[in-house]
Amino acid sequence: MDTKELTKMKRRVRTLQNQLGKLGPVMRGSVVIIGTRNKQPYFSLNKNKKTRLIYLGKKREDKATEYSQNYKKLLEIVEEMTIINMTLLKENACL
Repeated sequence: MDTKELTKMKRRVRTLQNQLGKLGPVMRGSVVIIGTRNKQPYFSLNKNKKTRLIYLGKKREDKATEYSQNYKKLLEIVEEMTIINMTLLKENACL
């Protein structure tokens, strides 16, 4: 692998690290709507094989959705960084 390509990969890792720093609050789980007639938003989290629910109401639904989306972005960033860092490690070109 040439030096130009390695430099580009290192720059991408730094960009991803900056994105991580700007991400904001994260929560693993998702917003679900429960109810047949009276639909209500809840935050759902599966922890230790148990589903935990907290009632959100309309006031907290947007924040919970944002936090959940931030968690998904975090995972995407970590996955991309892992692939790049594996390549850099293989090439002995670690940051």
